[in-house]
Amino acid sequence: MTETVVDVHLTAADAAQSLRADVRAGLTASPKWLSPKYFYDARGSRLFEDITRLPEYYPTRAEREVLAERAVEIAVTTGARRLVELGSGSSEKTRLLLTALTSAGTLREFVPLDVSASALREAAASVVADYPGLTVHGVVGDFTQHLGLLPPSDSRLVAFLGGTVGNLIPEEREKFLRSVRDVLGTGEWLLLGTDLVKAPDVLVRAYDDARGVTAEFNRNVLLVLNRELDGNFDVDDFAHVARWNAEQEWIEMRLRARRPVRARLGALDLDVEFAEGEELRTEVSAKFRRDRVESELRAAGFELHRWWTDSRQRFAVSLARAAG
Repeated sequence: MTETVVDVHLTAADAAQSLRADVRAGLTASPKWLSPKYFYDARGSRLFEDITRLPEYYPTRAEREVLAERAVEIAVTTGARRLVELGSGSSEKTRLLLTALTSAGTLREFVPLDVSASALREAAASVVADYPGLTVHGVVGDFTQHLGLLPPSDSRLVAFLGGTVGNLIPEEREKFLRSVRDVLGTGEWLLLGTDLVKAPDVLVRAYDDARGVTAEFNRNVLLVLNRELDGNFDVDDFAHVARWNAEQEWIEMRLRARRPVRARLGALDLDVEFAEGEELRTEVSAKFRRDRVESELRAAGFELHRWWTDSRQRFAVSLARAAG
């Protein structure tokens, strides 16, 4: 019999408190920054889905290619009884894994973790409808804070896909990977998606498309602040900027003030000023080489077991095992 359970470790009040703290810290810093997690309100999520279909934005297609080719091998290699996904559990890529694991006869439970309770419940309902007999145990939480509250179990495969790990700066990434290792038993598995270093012009186009969808997505974060924090930002005051940082090997998305800007966030009793040309960093997206991925996994207590790329070697999917 299909069963659905949802644990809530991040309430709407918790999320609002985190938003207030993060925004105050970021907009009073020098240089200014915002966390990319605040892109993804309902409109931002729709815009990101549009981005994944753009010709310039290759990561989603490249990762899907790898998973379509390797999902059965992943299922057979891991023999996982529980699939834990950090992020949305309703994507086509997730279903490639669910189908392979259920076809292999090992999967008993799907554990999606997401910050959005509504998105999580929608995903859970969709999965239980399509995979009869599979238990879905959803967790409303933040993967940077709540991994220790995942339901205890064994024989797990944790999937962290989409290149999202690249949104963490190195110190955050080190802490995150160690936190994943801490919740896994020896021999359990991590499936990690990482975008690879490539020609800067290819990377910049992926984050600054000709249609301007990514620019709209980037500026949408200001509308989130207006709505949630009683703000009065005018999105037309800011230009979208995507820049390759060769030293850090990451793409930076920024919002650049077109003119001097003064905005107020009433909920924070905070006035924010931008000089003309001043930039607000809204995201970093690190790109990787194999030796860097292997080194960071090893430092966190994992052994790299398999390394796969798409046919054009743009994106990698790593299967790593928790070392003893």
